[in-house]
Amino acid sequence: MTATAPPSGPSPSALRRPLTAAGLLTALLGAVFGLLLAVAAPASAHAALTGSDPQDGAVVATAPQQVTLTFSEQVALGSDSIRVLDPSGKRADTDAAPRDLHSGSTVKYGVALRGGLPDGTYTVAWQAVSADSHPVSGAFTFSIGAPSETTVALPGNEAGGGLVGTLYDIARYAAYAGFIVLAGGAAFVLACWQRGAGARPLQRLVVRGWMTLTAATIAMLLLRSSYTGSGKLGDVLDLDGLKAVLDTKPGAALVSRLLLLGASALFVAVLFGTYAKREDPREKKDLTFGLAIGGAVIAAGIAGTWALAEHASTGIQPGIAMPVDVLHLLAVAAWLGGLAALLTALYRTPDLPSEAVRRFSAIAFVSVVVLVATGIYQSWRQVGTWSALTGTGYGQLLLVKVGLVAVLVGIASMSRRWTGRLAAGGDASAVVTAETDEEPEAGAETETGTKTETGAGTEAGAETETGAETAEDPERAAQLARQRAAVATAEKNRIRDADPGRSGLRRSVLAEVGVAVALLAVTTILTSTEPGRTEEEARSSSAAAAPTQGGPVNLALPFDTGGENGKGTVRMDIDPGHVGANVIHLWIENADKKAMDVPEVKLAFTLKSKDIGPLPAVPVRLTEGHWTATGLQIPIAGDWDVAVTVRTSDIDQTTVTKNVKIG
Repeated sequence: MTATAPPSGPSPSALRRPLTAAGLLTALLGAVFGLLLAVAAPASAHAALTGSDPQDGAVVATAPQQVTLTFSEQVALGSDSIRVLDPSGKRADTDAAPRDLHSGSTVKYGVALRGGLPDGTYTVAWQAVSADSHPVSGAFTFSIGAPSETTVALPGNEAGGGLVGTLYDIARYAAYAGFIVLAGGAAFVLACWQRGAGARPLQRLVVRGWMTLTAATIAMLLLRSSYTGSGKLGDVLDLDGLKAVLDTKPGAALVSRLLLLGASALFVAVLFGTYAKREDPREKKDLTFGLAIGGAVIAAGIAGTWALAEHASTGIQPGIAMPVDVLHLLAVAAWLGGLAALLTALYRTPDLPSEAVRRFSAIAFVSVVVLVATGIYQSWRQVGTWSALTGTGYGQLLLVKVGLVAVLVGIASMSRRWTGRLAAGGDASAVVTAETDEEPEAGAETETGTKTETGAGTEAGAETETGAETAEDPERAAQLARQRAAVATAEKNRIRDADPGRSGLRRSVLAEVGVAVALLAVTTILTSTEPGRTEEEARSSSAAAAPTQGGPVNLALPFDTGGENGKGTVRMDIDPGHVGANVIHLWIENADKKAMDVPEVKLAFTLKSKDIGPLPAVPVRLTEGHWTATGLQIPIAGDWDVAVTVRTSDIDQTTVTKNVKIG
């Protein structure tokens, strides 16, 4: 009987298993990265503004000669990084590049102001790049003489935000994922399953990792200038901006990564070309050693491009932190990238030996030990205190990462048990190979999909029956060859899936990869989050610059001037409500709780116990019903009498007094 050819294309059952694994991973990746892009804010500042002169909100009697900014760590500033704008929005500085005013460990920059500046409120807008490559920005105001209205709108978006920031973040995620798959997949082939160098699924996995990392690196290089500068997508192809990026440390790191990726392309070509075809044991052993050394050097170099330009390169102990960071990233790649390769081999290749799984299990254990050791050091370096661990965004993300690592280790222990069962049941791949090698001679599939019993006579008969037909019909011969290959593959998959140990291992490894994707996402967010140690130091510096004894004082003083529409309430905030300079805000409301415009308001503070006062404060009208007074100096703490005089017409006026504790 002549065998009938199956329908063209793979059967639904042949597609179901690989699509199930790929579908689960794709859905998980989409959910994780979608959530990250939905909730992620622009990259947090890694260098914090710890002080300025004049300070934010200060009122100075005469115009200063310059404005200075103090940062928590080294920053890179451009010629237009600090701008001082007058109330009308015009430049009040001299347009010169910021001057370096460093003194010891204090990081300070300043810009000179023009002479003859009029009174009013001035806005200082600044933008810089911190030493770990992330853009930072901010703005504050100060006043000369007295506050005034200003047409300058403070920027609402932080540096590194917007569409460009989102694209840059996507490229950063993709770069980490690509490196992990590239380095971990290649390590899996060399260290665990050398025959896998000829497996198409593993080849595609590693090559896609290389392509992803290369594309992400090029994208980051092009986006870098706009990401740290204007934030406009149209500036991505600005050659002057690209040239400026190449002169920076992050730009040099990205270019170095591209050069190393060129070397890694040669490594991948040899691994899946010459190495996969090599049969002589001695030659293959020598080539394995050479590829292992070369691959380790390239992988360490690529990992070093992150250590050179990010957290490890700044802060305390950078000489120790950078090699530790390289080890940490290599351990992540060996573990998580190896997991991706193992999952691919379990789902897409039928002849993965149990020995390869056992080898990867040992590598994963060593990787976890390295991760724990390097992670403890990195945590101490970036967090520093228990309060920073629980009270900062970086510390809280770090706790989430530790929890995910614990879950991943727990699932990995299940995988180790499945590996033990697989080893105890023997190497199933040997059975697969032995049976499937004989299938082309064992028989052909009949019209109903069953196999004929074979023997010398049957085989000879089949050849006699089909020989003439296939000789006359080459297309029919090719169709029969495809049919035999499909039968052999289906039999391999049937034997593979019949092994409960292998099926259990596939499920546990799939769960590991799922948690690993979430872990990679959290790790990537950590690299763009201000370290807890830096955040706490910035808080301490701010607290030292502006001590906060007591707290803001809030008052409500009803009044009645006796005239028409003369009743209302003065709500007063005295901030910060302690000894020294204070800012006062007044909101005047009528009897209907609506803003009430009055011609004049006066303030006076008296400390009767010390015979101090009255100290006058002259509020300035900002908007209807809103007045403010700055620069009120409270000399000592005590129970002060606050007198508010409100005039509602030319002849209607009243003074109300209330005693409050200040300081």
